[in-house]
Amino acid sequence: MSVTKGAKKAHRSSLNKRVHNLRRKSKVSTAIKSFKKLVASGSKKEAEAMMREVQSALDKAVKGKTIKKNTASRKKSRLTKLVKKLS
Repeated sequence: MSVTKGAKKAHRSSLNKRVHNLRRKSKVSTAIKSFKKLVASGSKKEAEAMMREVQSALDKAVKGKTIKKNTASRKKSRLTKLVKKLS
């Protein structure tokens, strides 16, 4: 367990950051799951609308340094490919 005053404060801070990061990550994963369901059902217009939400969630996660920029870019690229396959 942390001993010094600064270490205790850092520990509290890391616990708060953990909560925020988990919240952001779960928002991204739920958005991706619902997007993939729309793609599987074959509804292109709704999938395109949902894609904006997914991109927004990914960009917010990058902005908060929850995930890396290249990871978000890779995910967006792969999900965009799925939408283009629908036609």
